[in-house]
Order: sequence, then C-alpha cells, then structure tokens
Amino acid sequence: MKMKQLVTQQFEEQFNAKPHFIVNAPGRVNLIGEHTDYNLGFSLPMAIDRAMWIAMRPRSDRLVNLHSLDFPTPAFFSLDNFNHEEGWAEYVAGMSWALQGAGLPLCGWEGVLASDIPIASGLSSSAALELVVARAFWAITRWDWDDIEIAKVAKQHENKWMGLQSGIMDQMISAIGEAGKAFLLDFKDLSYRAVPLPENTTVLVMNTKVPRGLVESAYNNRVKECLLACRYFGVASLRELSLEQLLERESVMDEVVYRRARHVITENRRTQSAAEYMSAGNAEKLGELMNASHASLRDDYEVSCKELNLMVDYAIGQPGCYGTRMTGAGFGGCAIALVDVNREGVIARRIAELYVRETGIVPELYMCNPSEGASLVQAFQEEITNLK
Repeated sequence: MKMKQLVTQQFEEQFNAKPHFIVNAPGRVNLIGEHTDYNLGFSLPMAIDRAMWIAMRPRSDRLVNLHSLDFPTPAFFSLDNFNHEEGWAEYVAGMSWALQGAGLPLCGWEGVLASDIPIASGLSSSAALELVVARAFWAITRWDWDDIEIAKVAKQHENKWMGLQSGIMDQMISAIGEAGKAFLLDFKDLSYRAVPLPENTTVLVMNTKVPRGLVESAYNNRVKECLLACRYFGVASLRELSLEQLLERESVMDEVVYRRARHVITENRRTQSAAEYMSAGNAEKLGELMNASHASLRDDYEVSCKELNLMVDYAIGQPGCYGTRMTGAGFGGCAIALVDVNREGVIARRIAELYVRETGIVPELYMCNPSEGASLVQAFQEEITNLK
C-alpha cells in the first residue's frame, strides 16, 4: 500500500472522518561531506523517496493529538503548556515549542503519522519528523514558508530542546530537496546549488540494522573536539583553517584533536571536488572520493563501526559499484553506494549474502532516488472551503 493511501486510511479509522490535509517530509542520504555542517563547511546530500507522512485536520482548541503507526502511545500535548515528553513525542512537542518560539502562529490539530524511513538508521528520520510537523502547522495557518528559516527553527529544536549540538544539514535538505537533484550546501552562508547524479547511476542504501546507540554523546564529543582545534588555531570554525596550517602543527597538537580537524578539512575538499565531478558526469572520480571519505570517517573521525566497515568493504568489491561510504552521524545505521543502474540488483544481492554470512544479521538494501522536500501533498477541497 502506498504511504499516502495508508496514512489516509489510518486517519479515517482513527477519527471516523476524512483528513483535511496530507503533508510529508523526506529523509536524506548524504553523498559526501559528513560532520562538516557544524564546522561551517560543505556537504552534498539529497532528499530521498522515503518520508514521514501526516494525515491531519485542525482542532477548535490548542491541543495536538498525533498518533503514530510505529509507536503505541500518541503525542498529545497543549500548545500552552510545553513539557518534555517520552520517546518519539519529544520531537513533536519540541518542534512545536520551537515554532512557537520563533513567533509563528500555531493552532491545535489531530492526525496520524506513518513513515517508511527506517528509524535510527542514519537516514534522518528525526529531521523528517521535524519538517513534517512544521508542514502540518503551516497547512492550517499558512504563514510565509521559507525553507531556510524553517530549517533554522528545526535546528534550534535539536540544539535547545533535545540537547544535541548538531548542524543544519538534515533539516535543510529535507526542506529544499528536489526530484532528480542532490545539493551542494555551504554552511557558512547557507547558500546551495543543485547538482545531478551522474548518468546511469543510482544510490544503493545499505542498512546494517545496527542501531546508533552511542551517537548522541559521541556526536557532542566530536563537536567539542572540533572546537578545541579551533581554539588552538584561533579561528572561528575549521572552515577557516587550511590543511597546510594543520600539518605544520601535527607534532605538537593533541593527536585526537589533530585527526578530527584533518577529517573535517579534507572532507570539505573532497565535497567541493565531488560536486564538480557530478556536474561533469564523472561517476568514477565521485566514487573514489566517497571511498576516501569513508576511510577518513573510520580512521580520523572514528564514527564508523564493524558492521558499517563490512558493508563498505563488500560494496567496494562489486563490479558496477563506483564508490561507497557510511552516511549519517555514524556508530551504526546505513552506508550508501553509488552503483550502475544496470547492476543494482546483482550488487545488492551479493552484498546482502556476504553480510549475512559474516554477521548473521539480515540487512535492508534498497535504491533511493532524489526527491522533493517537505510538501503539502493533498488538501481536500471540500474541507478547505469549510475552514474559510
């Protein structure tokens, strides 16, 4: 059953009525440029054709009541009394708090949430949830939607409400995504430009099925280590530090801080080069950069794990695979591979066979295509007329 049909049907069963609006927001994969956003560098993500979906209608009060097909308890709270919630509801309440704190008018609503983004897999289900909640509020009140400003609000939620010192990449790509395109993002000024995937290639997502249990504390530690490098050199961000400057101080710097900085600086170089190779349609060179990115994330930034490394090693050895790397914050979740569209099925089956044989874990492997950002998918005309 398609997601739109599923979420509509579940709403009708839950509320014995048709929804007024259906909204969605996509997950993402990052082709290259990992852990660079909070260092004001570059990344190259694309929104994917897996998303969070909400079927909903407005309420006459200021309560939000959102049921999820993936969790037994709903997100239920008042827009006049925000408290930290348990589990997934924390993201719904926290994003509502952030939107209201940004001065946006909010009204109560009720709905049903469904998703085909694997949770805790590194495909940014959390940013998709933030953006789809924002679209749900917008569908009722229709403030002026600005992709970047809403992404900033979602980042505030992550930083201030959730306590995770993340950057803005996930929220930005979930907001600005376009079908058929990845985006080179510059986090110094939040500018971006679209770049196409090389012809006859697709992105294979390889879910290790290993949850990212250590990611929050480790993520914050990496942020702190990058800040230590900045303080050592007296710069505001690692974007301002050249590789030559770093190499000059290798022998006297803390070894861990040095390697963290080396990853960020070299990853920025790889990402800018990758955008040029994509524009030129050079899949081979793009793949080489993806391989180098994974090695840096594994050795210098130390955010990979055994299962991610296995998945990457298996992919590299397959004919028709141009390049591969972990994607997301790390410590589990997903790796991706840029593959020939004519070999995708053979490659996926072979990688799965090797992975199961070594780990005993049955992975999920699927193709992803670049997708639209957070959207109003459908508004039921009769219901809109009744709202006016």
